[in-house]
Amino acid sequence: MHNSLFIPTCFLWMILLTPLWGFAQENGENSKIASRPKNKFITKKLTSNPPVIDGVLDDPAWDQIAWSSSFLQREPEEGKQPKFQTQFKILYDDRYLYFGVLSLDSEPDKIVKRLSRRDGYEGDWVEVSIDSYHDLRTAFSFNLTAAGVKGEKMISNDGQNIDKSWNPIWFAKAGLNEQGWVAELKIPLSQLRFGNDKEQIWGLQVIRRLFRKEEISSWQLIPREGNGWVSQFGELHGLKDLVPQKQKEIQPFVLASLDTYEKEEGNPFRDGTDYNFNVGVDGKWTISNDLSIDFTLNPDFGQVEADPSRIALDGFQVFFEERRPFFVENKNIFTYQVSSSKAGNTLDSDNLFYSRRIGRRPYSTPDLKDNEHADIPNNTSILAAVKFSGKTKNGWSIGLLESITANEYAIIRDNENRQRKEIVEPLTNYFVGRLQKDFNNRNSYIGGIFTASNRDLPDHLTGLHQSAYSGGIDFKHHWNNRSWYLGGDVIFSRVNGSYEAITATQKSNEHNFDRVDASHLNLDTEARSLFGTGGNIQVGRIGKGLIFESGLTWRSPKLELNDLGFQRLADDWRHYTWAAYRITKPFSIFRNIQFNYKHWVAWDFGGQLKSIEWNLNTDFTLKNNWQGGIHFNYRPVLYSNTALRGGPRLRLNPELSQWIWFYSDQRNKLRMFGYIQYDFAKEKSKSYLGSELTLVYQPSNAIKTSISLGMHNSKDQLQYVKNLSFGTHTRYVNAFLNQQTLSFSFRLNYIINPDLSIQYWGQPYVSQGRYSQFKYISRPKATNFSDRFNQYSSQQMRYYPNEDRYLIDENTDKEIDYSFSNPDFSFLQFRSNLVLRWEYIPGSEMYFVWSQAATENGDPLHSLGSNLYSKLFSKKLQNTFLIKLTYRLVM
Repeated sequence: MHNSLFIPTCFLWMILLTPLWGFAQENGENSKIASRPKNKFITKKLTSNPPVIDGVLDDPAWDQIAWSSSFLQREPEEGKQPKFQTQFKILYDDRYLYFGVLSLDSEPDKIVKRLSRRDGYEGDWVEVSIDSYHDLRTAFSFNLTAAGVKGEKMISNDGQNIDKSWNPIWFAKAGLNEQGWVAELKIPLSQLRFGNDKEQIWGLQVIRRLFRKEEISSWQLIPREGNGWVSQFGELHGLKDLVPQKQKEIQPFVLASLDTYEKEEGNPFRDGTDYNFNVGVDGKWTISNDLSIDFTLNPDFGQVEADPSRIALDGFQVFFEERRPFFVENKNIFTYQVSSSKAGNTLDSDNLFYSRRIGRRPYSTPDLKDNEHADIPNNTSILAAVKFSGKTKNGWSIGLLESITANEYAIIRDNENRQRKEIVEPLTNYFVGRLQKDFNNRNSYIGGIFTASNRDLPDHLTGLHQSAYSGGIDFKHHWNNRSWYLGGDVIFSRVNGSYEAITATQKSNEHNFDRVDASHLNLDTEARSLFGTGGNIQVGRIGKGLIFESGLTWRSPKLELNDLGFQRLADDWRHYTWAAYRITKPFSIFRNIQFNYKHWVAWDFGGQLKSIEWNLNTDFTLKNNWQGGIHFNYRPVLYSNTALRGGPRLRLNPELSQWIWFYSDQRNKLRMFGYIQYDFAKEKSKSYLGSELTLVYQPSNAIKTSISLGMHNSKDQLQYVKNLSFGTHTRYVNAFLNQQTLSFSFRLNYIINPDLSIQYWGQPYVSQGRYSQFKYISRPKATNFSDRFNQYSSQQMRYYPNEDRYLIDENTDKEIDYSFSNPDFSFLQFRSNLVLRWEYIPGSEMYFVWSQAATENGDPLHSLGSNLYSKLFSKKLQNTFLIKLTYRLVM
């Protein structure tokens, strides 16, 4: 089967590579766009009444200043004149910055005005980006579509980090006229950060998207192969006697919710209905024009959008994105990735601050007697949280965050109505401090971070750490016109707790100190703390021609970040390299194309080789605006230190992966996205076949609907089941697993206007696995696959359906040596959200949410479809109705 996929993908690579031979010389000469001088716009202070923001540009104030133009294409044909020119003007007064942008178009009726939620960036749009710090690294971006939909981004690290969660208050209107379309913007100076110089120079960029031609043009041309983004902006001059604005905002909220679900007989806590009412307040206060304090009291930290359904069989935790506004906003200041890399596969989800630890699901579940029931909170209550953050004119980035979560109790009641309480999550204080300093004309920075978690532990919660601390120093240096860079970080962690807590950490799947073949690991059951280190060092080149990045990252065996951070693995160090060649000038059938090479080599701290891996791939955009990519991944050497959950490291067979993805032209009313992936290992020891197809249909500017279907089938001859004792030996029981997963999601967006929308999302999800060919690992590092295990015979293994268990008589003496429960599973879940959102005044919103959910266990012997119907959709769904009202008061 794999040959049938391998041959066509190789053929596609040949098609892609062939045109390059004749093009290489031409591209080498013509792609060398000379470095352009920075454009300058000289603004003026208003001498008359300010313009009315109505999308017309007929106010006398606009006559005070001349148009600026001279836009050039950035995409698709860099440096050429755009199809239609764009003009803009800028004015200011003591409180606001005013932009008037005229996007010329000889066919105004063809301007695309697709509606979307805020930050949708659909159809034609213009974008204004302002580097008011003028630090050449940070910018505030304001986007307005031809339909009047606003969007904002906070850009940092010279364009490498983009935070779309930033949500300032500003005013804008779009309008059509006989010349094209108009964007009129009014940006409060209180939403920007700048110094107190008498005359200031800011970085400035204005961009336009002509949707029907899929053309991007910009006022300051920044080559796509350029070295940076914000550092290459043009300049805004003429700003004199600006007064820093101190922003004060208060945003109280009121929330009411109703849950309905199937009543559970005999359970006093599951009577079919729950009510909840909550009030709280969020606030922001700028203590200077550079620094601000955000706070929240009795916050609502619920999520309007549910997390996607996932199931993990590898023993590792699943990383979910943060969606709560307080933590999402300005998250770029607090982020500290241990080993971010262009190569990927460097444990790059590891972070010293993972905000979803705050307000998490309670740690403990009480032990109940037969006649008892418990009411356990879904999440930990956050009493209060405060952030102090900002960036000063002289290059200091500062972030402080502190949060306190409450004691959470499980209420336990028996059949005689006797009640008791038990703490399931202790009172906890979380702290994060982040600092960075730019220097060397903004070409370099050095920074640090410190995090702390401190718990008031009751005696029975012995599995939690009493305290946990982590910290690090990071740096980056650019040279040779920012085309070369050297960067890295060094981190540490220390956790303190009881013998039970520290022993449990050592035995966890991230650490595996109880591995029987790891001489460099020592399980210390008397330890009361762990201290570990980690880090990353990398060098790279960006810009024209061949670009690359190469580095080394490591995690010592005792590194532990999971109290307030996220860490997938310890006892690991790996080398990585990524190299790429880009062609940004259209040729043949291509609009642009990029070829990538990657490799990785990983070891543990005992010097044992864990894996060698190579990757070749190409991603491209065709001239018809379809996008696609072809990827190959080969792992000739592969060992797992975690597959046997504390057992010896296990040799795995070499693997080859290949996948293809595509996007159709996103300008069409009917468009699609899809991929197919096939992985296989030598001797058929492992395989995976997965595909997904998404269809999007947009019959009008206001309505968009999509359906997605994903199907996945994985087969593994060595899937972990359980570790069991047999005399003085341990049996590492594995089996053949055939896992099938089906997911289907449906979305419907109805955008009535930029401030009022209705959105629906629903997803049934089913994943089920059948285990067979049970075996125990006998020679885990044997060269031949069949020598690594002994498979149980029918005389050694019996299945007892009444107990749903497998009984093992390994030595066939008619005595049961050990047993384990049937590991077959069928996980069923349905989730949906219907959300009505109304921004009734800028910054103030009302939400109505109707959510449905159900989670069931199906029959693994039945098909995916029959389980969905008989076990999930035939049950009464849990319904949640929620109304939330916020009012944003700016003082």
